[in-house]
Amino acid sequence: MKPFFDVPFETTLRVRDTCLCLHAQRAARALARRFDIALKPAGITNGQFSLLMSLNRPQPPNLGSVAALLAMDRTTLTANIKPLERRGLIETATDTKDKRMRLLRLTDAGRAVLASATPIWERVHAEIEAGLESPDALRAGLIALSGAFG
Repeated sequence: MKPFFDVPFETTLRVRDTCLCLHAQRAARALARRFDIALKPAGITNGQFSLLMSLNRPQPPNLGSVAALLAMDRTTLTANIKPLERRGLIETATDTKDKRMRLLRLTDAGRAVLASATPIWERVHAEIEAGLESPDALRAGLIALSGAFG
């Protein structure tokens, strides 16, 4: 007698072959590994590259806006900031207009690391895009799924 909660193996195969979440996660992990390896000479991971790049703007952003851009909760972002602060790549300051807000800023050392990492990112990114049939369509679909930019 089969248990009532048994899921047919055919369902497992259908999920394996069609699940958007599974395939997005697998692709994200593969991309992350590729960029982690490539960015190693710059001394940062792909996640740290994204964080440093998110701070590369004319005015220092607050913690909440960076968390939203990177789709992270504030606690996770704070944990990711700490090693970069210890290395002197970023610094936090209290917003003079609102003492409850923390502003994040690249230091000169952070800008130097970002400058050394950017050509690596550009090369690897171009290689990845060259292997895709329609990178713009993929990007548009990912942006739509993530709810980013609007």
